[in-house]
Amino acid sequence: MSFIKATLLLVLALVPIWSTAQQTVFESGKEGYSCYRIPAILKVNKTLVAFAEGRRNGCSDFGDVDIVMKTSNDEGKTWSELKLLVNNETIQAGNPAPVFDASDPRYPNGRLFLFYNTGTASEHDIVYGAGVRETWFITSEDLGVSWSQPQNITLQVHKPHEPDYNPDYNFKEDWRHHALTPGHAIQLENGRLFIPINISIGEPQNGKIPYRAGAFYSDDHGKSFKLAKILKSKGSNESTGVQLSNGEVILNARDQTEKTGKRYTARSTDNGQSWDTEEVDTYLTDPVCQGSLHIIRRKKKDLVLLSQVFHPHKRENLSLHFSTDGARTWEKTITIDKGSSAYSDLVVLSKNKVGVLYEKDDYRRIVFKEIGL
Repeated sequence: MSFIKATLLLVLALVPIWSTAQQTVFESGKEGYSCYRIPAILKVNKTLVAFAEGRRNGCSDFGDVDIVMKTSNDEGKTWSELKLLVNNETIQAGNPAPVFDASDPRYPNGRLFLFYNTGTASEHDIVYGAGVRETWFITSEDLGVSWSQPQNITLQVHKPHEPDYNPDYNFKEDWRHHALTPGHAIQLENGRLFIPINISIGEPQNGKIPYRAGAFYSDDHGKSFKLAKILKSKGSNESTGVQLSNGEVILNARDQTEKTGKRYTARSTDNGQSWDTEEVDTYLTDPVCQGSLHIIRRKKKDLVLLSQVFHPHKRENLSLHFSTDGARTWEKTITIDKGSSAYSDLVVLSKNKVGVLYEKDDYRRIVFKEIGL
């Protein structure tokens, strides 16, 4: 087969065959909340479980913010009533990062983890030393019908210097802002639960906030947690990850500094504990917005997927990128929504079908859309 013919077949194979109409999952002004943001989704057996922040008094990141969920048993065509999961009273609870643990022998049917943050002040105030972020998780053995009591794991996955708030929060590293993903977390082939994070370190210098992406993980199904190395790339921020069939873990992060106008890619060969390489992906034009990585494992080559707002300045033109060389290059890009769009999260429905849960219409709705490959 000639190179040109083979390339043409590859491109044709990546063109979407069809996509469904958008189904509204969370709509601002309804079900008790004035705004919904920060979508996350995963599939367990035949059930889709969608999460979001429910913001009661507007779309601001900080304030009376809860974590809510809905489920679907027909691949996103219809959705359950809204369920309140985390209510931190009038203070923020957010950044839902779900992952399903399918390998714990104590739970033969698996266990759903939901990691999340709480904050006592806005990100700006916390970065400048006036507040603290904490990290928690809850679990469900029945796909969200019931949940465990929250467990605070801040001391294991964060290094705050806020002894006035908690005497144990006395780390010399002085991490301040601490946020999960946004989007789903992942379980590696060896059973490790792997949760991407981003943090800020110390006092901002000349108005520049020292953000870094990173991760934490558990090798004992949530009994304990350890921090992975943070990235060296200055300004690396919100991130999600995948593991390739060869075991390599990839982290894809936005650049908070706006200097590159692109996205970072980091690679690990030790299951995400440290990072062998970090580089700017010059193809992935980005206006400083979150993105979502996922993977479809196929016999010949992994198909890596990335959804992100593919625009230099505006949060619009949500796109889906395809790679068959481990996210080193992107062979094809399709448009999911050319209008107003922002944060998204991908879910694999089958080897030939994915779903995307995303914000649109200036945060008025979070919608779900199926895409056939």
